[in-house]
This record gives sequence, C-alpha cells and structure tokens, in this order.
Amino acid sequence: MKELELKYGCNPNQKPSKIYMEDGSELPIKVLSGKPGYINFLDAFNGWQLVRDLKKATGLPAATSFKHVSPAGASIGLPLTETLAKIYWVEDMDWQNFSPLACAYARARGADRMSSFGDFISLSDVCDKDTALLIKREVSDGVIAPGYTEEALEVLKQKKKGNYNVIQIDPEYVPAPLEHKQVFGVTFEQGRQALAIDDELISNIVTENKELSEEAKRDMKVSLIILKYTQSNSVCYVKDGQAIGVGAGQQSRVHCTRLAGQKADNWFLRQSPKVLNLPFKESISRAERDNAIDVYIGDEYMDVLADGNWEKTFTEKPAVFTKEEKRAWLDQMTDVTLGSDAFFPFSDNIERAYKSGVKYIAQPGGSVRDADVIDTCNKYNIAMAFTGIRLFHH
Repeated sequence: MKELELKYGCNPNQKPSKIYMEDGSELPIKVLSGKPGYINFLDAFNGWQLVRDLKKATGLPAATSFKHVSPAGASIGLPLTETLAKIYWVEDMDWQNFSPLACAYARARGADRMSSFGDFISLSDVCDKDTALLIKREVSDGVIAPGYTEEALEVLKQKKKGNYNVIQIDPEYVPAPLEHKQVFGVTFEQGRQALAIDDELISNIVTENKELSEEAKRDMKVSLIILKYTQSNSVCYVKDGQAIGVGAGQQSRVHCTRLAGQKADNWFLRQSPKVLNLPFKESISRAERDNAIDVYIGDEYMDVLADGNWEKTFTEKPAVFTKEEKRAWLDQMTDVTLGSDAFFPFSDNIERAYKSGVKYIAQPGGSVRDADVIDTCNKYNIAMAFTGIRLFHH
C-alpha cells in the first residue's frame, strides 16, 4: 500500500486527507481493523518512536498512551503492586500474571487516567492476549504495534463493533535522515531527531550530590525519551520506570512543572487509604470514578461532597480529605525523577519539584541562572545532570 485515504484532516472540514510516502515506496504500516484518522496517525507514529526508544534504552517492553500528539502516560513493563492494580482499576483481573507488555500499558494508562481517556496506544512488542484484554475494557481510539497474536487480534476486532483502529507497523522501517513539513505553504526541512538517550548523556552531574542509583539512571532516560516526543515546553516526572506526571505545551516552563507536578501528586494521592476506601456505588463506571476522585482530591471537593451531590456517586458521604492530610501523605513520596526538554530559567521550578518528591533531575542546562538552580538543588540534596542537549518537539 503506497497511500491511504483518510476521512478528513485535523478537523472534518479539512479535506481531502491522506498519508503517503514522498518517494512512492510502500507505507510501513498495515491497517488490520477500523479506519484511523489524521490525528490517530500523528499519535501512532510519535508513540511508536517513543516505545521503540524505551525498549532500546531499557531492554523491557514499553507502552504509551497518547492524546493530541503528546503522551498522557508511558511506562516500561515492570510488575504491578497490589496498590497500583487498585488505582489502575485492574484488581479484578489476573494482574499478578500479566505479561510485561500488559503491565506497561496498565501503568501508561493508569498514571493519568483523566488525560488517557480516549487514547491512542503504542506498544513496543507484539500485542498479546493479556494486553488486548486490558485495552478492550478501556475507552480508546486505537493501537499500533509491530504485530498481534491471533488471540489478541480476535479480542481487539470485537471492540467498537469491529471498528476499533488496529495498525501494524514494520519494526524494521527506518525513515530518511531528513524530514519535511509544510506550514502556510512553506516547506521546512531539518535533520531528524535521532539523539540517543543513554548513560553518557546523563553523566555530567553538576550538583554536590552526585549519587545516581541504577534506578535513577533508568528513570532519567525514561523521562528524556518521553520528552523527546512531547509537545514543548515540556517536563516529565517519572517513578519506577513510568511517567507519573507530564506537563506539555505550556509557554512557561514553571507552568509545565506545576502542571506535571500536580498530576504526579494526584497519582500518589490516589494511593492513600482515604481514596482507596471511597465508598463508590457499584453502578459507577471506572471513568466516573476517575472524575469523582479527581474532584475529591482537588480544591473543588465540595462539588462531589455537597448534600444532593454525594448521593449520586457514593453509598455514604466521605469525609473531606483535608489540605493538611494531603500534605502529610505527599511528604511520603520520594525518589522521583524530573526531566525537562530545555533549561530551567529560574529556581522556582526546583522549589515546586521538591514538593513532589523529586530527588533526581535531568535537564540541558545553559541558563544564565544555572548557578541559582544548582544552589537550590544543593539545598534539597537533589542530584542534577546537565545533558547539554535541548529536546524541543513541535
């Protein structure tokens, strides 16, 4: 197949629309089910590169959950804990025997379930039945992977009455070293972003604390790979091989840091006994529970706790999760890694990151205020690496 006609472009009025190879060669993909759209393919091709790079850097299967051409979540395939199984809504499945790929998607989808609703999924490995069964129960637009087992494909083809988008990509495909795109009829050309994210890139530790555990090195690489395919400005909080907060597309870097930090905080607050024991009605769906939890742990908690409202969601009225209780719980979050696609221009980013348990930072460096940023890291005993490389993505 040399070209594929699409229903429309970014919006329904943008017609005609298609994908094709400029040199007339075969497309590196096959559509096995559904009819993917323009934005689906933008998510799919960016997401595939991300999971491919994660697999190469860590040796583990990887998955990502994309929305609007940025990852809502991404992870490598480490086993789930009982608590994670509960907050990712898979405790009713055989999660202890999940394949590494299924664990990767459970983590990628589960870290920020609000943002992942209606995602496009990318998988680094052949999709197995475990992963397909997990995908089947979520609201999702489609999936791209290098292959599918017969059992997995049978499961996925049942989703959306047979209209779920399933794409197979050639894992051996390598694009040309130069890429082109048009804006307002003008063609842009640049060398492809082929930077290798490896131990050498994070070897320049500029803080007094120069200790990096193997897990910290891994999480630094995971954060930088995620940022490589996230709309700039962007920062990413990572813990245990998975993104727990991604801040994308903000003009101000500290707003990225705050946004992603709040997402990371929410991920950890969801693990508190007060949230785990919320008395939901059996009729409340997973998506409705996600929405209710997001409000409950936020500043507008009375929207779900006010008389006349709580009865719609809970069997009994939950107690308020006070600001002091939340802070006490968040103070237990440690060993978090923060990556940034460009330098931190002010130390306020570090102050905010520290509140979310950040102990390790990877960023390019190069600000005129680098000394202030380093001093603030030293104040909190944070180890920070300067990569010397910016990772803008637009």
